[in-house]
Amino acid sequence: MDLISITQKRFESAITLSVIVPYFNESQVLPSLHSRLTAVLDSLPERCEIIYVDDGSSDDSLQVVEGFQSSSSIVRSLSLSRNFGKESAMSAGLEYSRGEAVVLIDADLQDPPELIAQMLEKWREGYDVVNMQRRERHGETWFKRQSAAIYYRLLNTLVKSDIPENVGDFRLLSRRVVDHINRMPERNRYMKGIFSWPGFKQCILQFDRDARFSGETKWNYFKLLGLAMDGITSFSIRPLRLATIFGSVIAAGSLFYGLFIVAQTMFWGNAVTGYPSLMVVQLAIGGIQLLCIGLLGEYIGRIFIEAKQRPLFLVQSVKEKPAVMIFDQMEKRA
Repeated sequence: MDLISITQKRFESAITLSVIVPYFNESQVLPSLHSRLTAVLDSLPERCEIIYVDDGSSDDSLQVVEGFQSSSSIVRSLSLSRNFGKESAMSAGLEYSRGEAVVLIDADLQDPPELIAQMLEKWREGYDVVNMQRRERHGETWFKRQSAAIYYRLLNTLVKSDIPENVGDFRLLSRRVVDHINRMPERNRYMKGIFSWPGFKQCILQFDRDARFSGETKWNYFKLLGLAMDGITSFSIRPLRLATIFGSVIAAGSLFYGLFIVAQTMFWGNAVTGYPSLMVVQLAIGGIQLLCIGLLGEYIGRIFIEAKQRPLFLVQSVKEKPAVMIFDQMEKRA
């Protein structure tokens, strides 16, 4: 089948693949991403669309996206009214997607667009979720890699869902998985857990993650720590149960130790000493209490946010460039 026949077949069919690209202040890398992404999608026989979701960028990222030339794929630019966060931007892309398969990819080119063809092959084999697992994480410090590994082990110990280790947002979802995710009413969204929660048939493809193409990451350690807390408290109440168990053990230990002190004083006449050790114990117990109160506050705060039922995001504008036939593009270039 020649190139023109493939292109005509694409235009006659429904959208098969949607590629969602959330971004925030990525004007330096977006042209390179678009060039590589369209090169991959142009080689596919299926009809495709690219959905760029601007999460309230303060630079000229939105203007860069809106200036992209038409390709054989539909290019949609979705602009949110402000910075709602990456989880909300991905949710917006999922709601506006129309493909039978949906791929999420970051704009920083750490996740190679060239792997999309392999992901589609697994989808054609019947998999609903294709998780892209990082075999190597180039450009990241030893501390970040080790802390990420510890976090995933802790997360999977505490939550009921099986969240794959070292799998980020780069993955493929089938239409039925996307529809289930779009129907979820929750406002506090930890997308890595949400992607895994529906279940269905899943597989893992490993790849080497590249270093960031240009610019600096928007995720510092404080933001990553907050995201980790979101993941644990969004999908499990086991931390509350652990706090209850820990408090019960300390209370029981204190009771037995108190009885031991009373017995020593009454039967052996030993004087009660140890003011420094007593202060250390009191401070330790006070710190544990504050930690448990803070943990309760995390859950109560989530209840407060859910009760308000505010939308996940507000869309400021939607612009779409229709796909063009490949041979039309060749004529324009000529």
